[in-house]
Amino acid sequence: MNDDVGAGVGPAERATHAGGAGPTPEHRRRMSARRKQDAVLHLLRGEDLELLSRGLGVTAAELSGWREAFLAGGEASLKSRPADARDVEIGRLKEKVGDLTMANELLEAKIERLETSRPLAPRRSRR
Repeated sequence: MNDDVGAGVGPAERATHAGGAGPTPEHRRRMSARRKQDAVLHLLRGEDLELLSRGLGVTAAELSGWREAFLAGGEASLKSRPADARDVEIGRLKEKVGDLTMANELLEAKIERLETSRPLAPRRSRR
């Protein structure tokens, strides 16, 4: 056995390095969406939250958050309806209304600038 292993390191530090206290924030790496999905599916199949969180090196709260986000996303996808030709036309018309509104606002601003910089000549009636 090597006497240098753990030399100068107390029991708490050895336990941390052995995985006793879980990963520290500096050593935690990002999880891919696929790994998170697999973890959530394990939870939904009935695996224990604490055991799974320890095995993945994440907190139980973080794992629960993934589950809630996963279920909310699934619920949202069930509420949406498939896009059809009307949606394309609605999008085109909304874009047109936006363009016209912007042009109208620019023209109103231009008129305002012209009217404030020099007053218009008074109109005479045609009678």
